[in-house]
Amino acid sequence: MEYIVWLDETAPASLLGGKAKHLTEMVRLKLPVPSGFVITTKAFDKFLEINKIKDSIQKMIEECDVKNTSQLLETSKRIKELIVSQEYPLSVKNEIIEAYESLTYSEIGKKLEIVTAGRDFAIVAVRSSAVAEDLPTASFAGQQASFLNVKGVRELLDSVKKCWASLYEPRAIFYRANQGIKHTSIAVIVQKMVNAEKSGVMFTVNPSTSENEIVIEACWGLGETLVSGAVQPDSYFVSKDGRVLKKKIGIKERMRIRDYATDRTAELPVPKDKREKQVLTDEEISRLAQYGILLENHYGRAQDIEFAIEKNRIYIVQTRAVTTEAKIEKVEIKAEPLLKGLGVSPGIVSGTVRIVHGLEDLAKVEKGDVLVTAMTSPDMVVAMSKSAAIITDSGGATCHAAIVSREMRIPAVVGTQAATKVLKDGQIVTVDAYRGLIYPGKVEVEKPMAMPLELKPTRTQIKVNLAFPEGVEEVAKLADGVGLLRIEHMILKYGKHPAKLVREGRVEEYIQILLDGIKPIAKAFYPKPVWVRTLDARSDELRHLEGGEEEPKEDNPMLGWHGIRRSLDEPELLKAEFEVMKRLHEEGLSNMHVMLPFVISVDEFRKVREIAKEMGLPETCKLGIMVEVPSCALTIEDFCKEGIAFASIGSNDLTMMTLGVDRNNAKISSLYSETHPAVLKLIKHTIETCNKYNIESSICGEAPSNIPEMVEFLVKCKIKSISVNIDAIQRTREIVHSTEKKC
Repeated sequence: MEYIVWLDETAPASLLGGKAKHLTEMVRLKLPVPSGFVITTKAFDKFLEINKIKDSIQKMIEECDVKNTSQLLETSKRIKELIVSQEYPLSVKNEIIEAYESLTYSEIGKKLEIVTAGRDFAIVAVRSSAVAEDLPTASFAGQQASFLNVKGVRELLDSVKKCWASLYEPRAIFYRANQGIKHTSIAVIVQKMVNAEKSGVMFTVNPSTSENEIVIEACWGLGETLVSGAVQPDSYFVSKDGRVLKKKIGIKERMRIRDYATDRTAELPVPKDKREKQVLTDEEISRLAQYGILLENHYGRAQDIEFAIEKNRIYIVQTRAVTTEAKIEKVEIKAEPLLKGLGVSPGIVSGTVRIVHGLEDLAKVEKGDVLVTAMTSPDMVVAMSKSAAIITDSGGATCHAAIVSREMRIPAVVGTQAATKVLKDGQIVTVDAYRGLIYPGKVEVEKPMAMPLELKPTRTQIKVNLAFPEGVEEVAKLADGVGLLRIEHMILKYGKHPAKLVREGRVEEYIQILLDGIKPIAKAFYPKPVWVRTLDARSDELRHLEGGEEEPKEDNPMLGWHGIRRSLDEPELLKAEFEVMKRLHEEGLSNMHVMLPFVISVDEFRKVREIAKEMGLPETCKLGIMVEVPSCALTIEDFCKEGIAFASIGSNDLTMMTLGVDRNNAKISSLYSETHPAVLKLIKHTIETCNKYNIESSICGEAPSNIPEMVEFLVKCKIKSISVNIDAIQRTREIVHSTEKKC
């Protein structure tokens, strides 16, 4: 099909949008994702082209002052009316109907006729997936529309058109302008509707405190109730090793469910016996935590995940990067609070209360006011951006108010129960969003004297794993170097397959991509060492890039053509990477070194060394390896004798290869354990052998970031350096310092 991509297929984000792209990736990870298809951006672009309305829409946006609320609302209304009034191109319409019939057939198990006017058709969720959505730096929470319990061809086509129109909701126009995004497109996801008995949101880092723990919030029925802030959800706090640390059972008075009589979403009171009952079972909490860790490991950063549960089966319906993390500051206020809630976006600020009961009250919110409402909605984003702080009656750490406030760096307190009743319009209040307290008047805030960050001394070096140069100056102050710099993320972000650039004689373009990403890190960390891993993207990760259609179809890409085996088969790519390192050293950045991934034999190391010599790589640029395969760990002495400069243990793959457990397969994730005796034995052997030959031993897998006991084990084995995720640097240093004192 020209305009349809099924969720078990691959396609670039430019066709699928951020949300749908993540869904296709989760399907490849074998996560439980509801079946469905994507109406690509190509369909929307064709719709605009055939109806000749693209230029008119762009002109209306350019003429709109997004800070003028009334003008913004009027512009949005005109654009949406223009879109929904247009006809579908026949080719687009036919493909949507064909895909929907196919989905219906697969879900219901029988052929249906269109003339039934929707009777017996599959019930689906229709959700937007804009290209500028779920970005690593901006979540765009709630900016476009979703339609639940959609049934029948006519209703589906209407919902798709409304999804397209929602690209121009007032909140979306404002948000893109605020983020500096001028042009974008939109895809639409059509999925089997999960008739959720319970649902919720999971963060793989605490969004309110930045603690490295999983936070799960859940409610009865559909997740709309939770995200909209209509209930006090249950909150569960889980450690990265799966232990439930704390539970807060909320009072869930309302829920949204499917009304079987009408196949529509209905809001109902929660039965009394379930209002204060724990929503998720302990087993469901554990399974969700496993899915969260899997996704965080896959994307290399904390995730914000939505889930739904029907008939005891968990479905993952969305994942995106956590775009903000809180920085907590100790303060003291000597006064009695008026209200108490949950601080979800930290900060302390004073301002004038503006009570917002509905959209008609938004105009009275001026810059520096404290916006007080029952719960924010995406339509309030303009007013929220002006506010000094936000207070709501309901909601939890994962509601709309919480997500957007953190992203906008605005202090917010949710779940106060009575802010709109207790506070008065025009009243001055002080909002302490660290502790979730609201004080009358402008309160004196006593801040303790700022103390310089104490970096406790350790014999074992504490390094960091990196993929991007953003914010690297602050990270460089905390870490002793970079133990893993992943270059594939820079390539994936660029969107063009490096082999395509080489084939077309554009090697210099590939070199510049890498230089742009690596050089800021090299400078920030100089003279601390930075170990740059050569290209280690798998075929399934590269296939969606421009020029990636020639990637081989592999049954198990994780065990396939990647790492050093790809580099030796495509030496021109490796030579380009060596040229980058050579130029950096010529600029005086002699702290840059090369790390070879997925090595299984000494012969591979010898071949790479010959290519390095051929390229004139200076002796100041050291060559090391990653120990990710048992064959490498068991023959590490041969590598030491051959002259490797360092060896870094990749605990993720080493665990997978040792235990025979696909680390991306959620069905067997409970068998995956970095602390299995066999894995620990290989790690210990590698460290002791490297120490014998005075070669730096290190580790850069997820294990030390998530498992304190692993850090203690590594220190006792006398490892020379430990490389962890950014959020684990300080915690790891504390554990190492404490363990070294005992040893």
